[in-house]
Amino acid sequence: MESTASSQSFKSYLFFWSGQLFSLLGSTVVQFVIIWWITIETENLTIISAAAFFSFLPQFIFGPLAGVFADRWNRKILIGLSDFFQAITTLSLVLLFFFDIQQVWLIILINSFRGLFQGFHWPVVNAIIPLMIPKENLSRMNAINYIFTGLVNTMGPVIAGTLLLILPIDQILWIDILTFLFAIIPLLLIRIPPLPKKENIRKEKSYFVEFKNGLRAIKIVPSLLTLLFVATILNFLGNPFSTLMVYYVEVTHFGTVENTAVVLASIQAGMFVGAIIVVIKKVWKKKILIIFLGIFVGEIGHLILSLAPPQNFIVISIGGFIFAFIVPFVNTMFLTILQTVIPPEKQGRVMSNVITIVTLVSPLAMIISGPLAELMGITTLFMLSSFLNILFIAFVWLFSNVRNTNYDRVYELDENNNN
Repeated sequence: MESTASSQSFKSYLFFWSGQLFSLLGSTVVQFVIIWWITIETENLTIISAAAFFSFLPQFIFGPLAGVFADRWNRKILIGLSDFFQAITTLSLVLLFFFDIQQVWLIILINSFRGLFQGFHWPVVNAIIPLMIPKENLSRMNAINYIFTGLVNTMGPVIAGTLLLILPIDQILWIDILTFLFAIIPLLLIRIPPLPKKENIRKEKSYFVEFKNGLRAIKIVPSLLTLLFVATILNFLGNPFSTLMVYYVEVTHFGTVENTAVVLASIQAGMFVGAIIVVIKKVWKKKILIIFLGIFVGEIGHLILSLAPPQNFIVISIGGFIFAFIVPFVNTMFLTILQTVIPPEKQGRVMSNVITIVTLVSPLAMIISGPLAELMGITTLFMLSSFLNILFIAFVWLFSNVRNTNYDRVYELDENNNN
């Protein structure tokens, strides 16, 4: 099937994407503020893990359903509703802090709804990319996205840390609602190309059949399940870093909010620099080699971060920078592979199924990260996670066929065969 993407749809996507960057900035600021508040309020690793768990759980549960909706419903409306309800959720947090109803578990519960709406947002936004961006521009656009996403995520913690010094939390949270307005205007003005009528999902098909077809689309691509398994294990073993990083800086290393902002900004800066390098080269070959080599380098960065001397935030920042530097390489190669081999009319289902598979163990990883860190020490947990990741990717590279697989064509799926 030929792509509907054109130069005009590409321009429309860039306009839409610019608005989404503003929305991301607001979300980044809010997420930093909420995590910082929970960490300072409790200084409890188990509660911090639980906060991450409940933030992610709705996204994990409803992610597959979101992908089916993305291929079946109006994608423009779905994106708008996801952004709108996320802003409404933030508004409820504003009211809780304004009226001094600062119950930790209530904040965690309300914040979990943000994860739900983000879970619907991500598959839909990624499903429209092949429809609006010509195939030859996919890798470069993915890299450009990492550049600006990295820039926004670098600015977010710095902005949040600065605002925390001068404003109460309820006023800071308004930034998410204001940036929503910047995101919704481009969305209302652009046209998202519909799927070709002959490829539209037939209305009589059940959601279960559509979901199963998404899984079958993954299975027919050689070694794609192996790649997803790799991503799943890496996600599990890397979860302690993302879940406990604020605690690691502020409690383990006695850092301030400024130290935390600098460390998190350094991590995002690594993504920014890595993405710039990715975007300079238009076409990348040997994507699988780049993915595995990048993972190895990233884990070296994690080890450096874990071995930082007490209160040495420079070493922590360097380690975080190295890890984040390779993320655009790995994720751009992986995302481009998916966008290349999966037909556009199945992108929503496949993307949501990919998220489900890759994050299958995330709830468990989030909920046990805190107790494990209390049991063995957070530094030991970080180091162990990095060593296991390195051993795992070496094993997969040596004993699977994934390194010999090429991903350069679309794999079609006969949906009339639902067995």
